[in-house]
Amino acid sequence: MEFKSILFPTDFSEGALKAMYYAVEMAKKFSSKLYMMHVVYDISTVSGLYVPHISVSEMYKELESGAMKELEKFGFAQRKDFKDVEYVVLRGVPYEEIVKFANDKSIDLIVIGSHGRHGIDRVLFGSTAERVVRYSKCAVMAIRAG
Repeated sequence: MEFKSILFPTDFSEGALKAMYYAVEMAKKFSSKLYMMHVVYDISTVSGLYVPHISVSEMYKELESGAMKELEKFGFAQRKDFKDVEYVVLRGVPYEEIVKFANDKSIDLIVIGSHGRHGIDRVLFGSTAERVVRYSKCAVMAIRAG
């Protein structure tokens, strides 16, 4: 088994930081390229509403710019000696963008944190990790936060 490319999607949570350890260690072990990704949730995609107001466009630009800065510093201590990293910020529904990116880039492994929600939280918020596991064509390693 060989993993030439690993995708690590993050929401910048503590659980994601825990999962990042696994992503970096796997990337080191297999000399893989590591893609660190954050998806800015696009509410217009979910609601079906189009809001052609300039402030909404500006808001997304600011969110994407902030996410890129956060990606570059997120977990830096864990990966400071690993250099083959590419940062990616996308906009959309997180699990859809993660799966699409993985398919487009022929990713070999996705390492993702899981919040382990139960009950009504799971019904209301769903699970990005669960959907990535369900729809991904490549291997997925889901790391539970707790």
